[in-house]
Amino acid sequence: MAALTGLEPVAATASARPPRRVWRWVVFLLAAAYFLIPLGAALWYTIYTPTEGVSFSAYGQLLTADGFVQSLLLSLSLAAATIVLVLLLTLPAMLAVRLAAPRLRPVMDVLCTLPLVVPPITFVVGLTTTLKTGGDILAPTPFWATLNAIQDPGFPLVLVLAYVVLVLPFVYRSLDAGLRTMDVRTLVEAARNLGASWPYVVFRVIVPNLRSALASASFLALALVLGEYTVASLLGYQPFAVWIVTISGSKGQLSVAVSILSLVLIWLLLLAVSSAFGKEKNHDRTK
Repeated sequence: MAALTGLEPVAATASARPPRRVWRWVVFLLAAAYFLIPLGAALWYTIYTPTEGVSFSAYGQLLTADGFVQSLLLSLSLAAATIVLVLLLTLPAMLAVRLAAPRLRPVMDVLCTLPLVVPPITFVVGLTTTLKTGGDILAPTPFWATLNAIQDPGFPLVLVLAYVVLVLPFVYRSLDAGLRTMDVRTLVEAARNLGASWPYVVFRVIVPNLRSALASASFLALALVLGEYTVASLLGYQPFAVWIVTISGSKGQLSVAVSILSLVLIWLLLLAVSSAFGKEKNHDRTK
């Protein structure tokens, strides 16, 4: 009886504490309010005016707005090229460091995360100075002639190279988190001992195990390219983010409507790909 009596205060204290599920709902509701209240205010700004009341005319003007389709297609094409190029550069380098030179991993961590500490304006000034100086020095060389030949005013290659540097820290962290969950050396050695070539090892052994990491890296790069303004504006180009700021001075409702629409499209695309990857994982487990 004494032992039971001694446990009564502990039991009462435990029952008095709110369950963890309540705290989870509280945190979830606070986070939802933090994101949804500003989004709701922006949506109300786009559909309501004191003179006309509630109207969706701002969303009806999107497809007919001058420069909307061109800037959106430019940003999407720049994002696709950036994603492909940064993955082709980053993934083989990370595999080579993990397999052949593991002592260089701290050096690679510093190099890949270094763009985070460089302000965008400083980066643009350095890029402009490099292009100007490089043009004076490399003008007679075939390398510079090749760069001029592949440069297209409708598809600025310099923005792709700049965006690769900007998205590198996020892509590197996503791939590094994915590689930490698997034994790369064992998988590679097993595949090579069975006679698999290096392209087969990369695309049929490593990449399928990194689907979630590749998807997250791609979406981080897509979101950054679609929302990047400083580099494109200072270099004199007009992708989607620069176009939104350009029309915001004369058509405020239209610019906010475009921002909301782009945010919703990115969310829907992220949910679709996440569900697709989830179905693939469940299908693989059933096999």
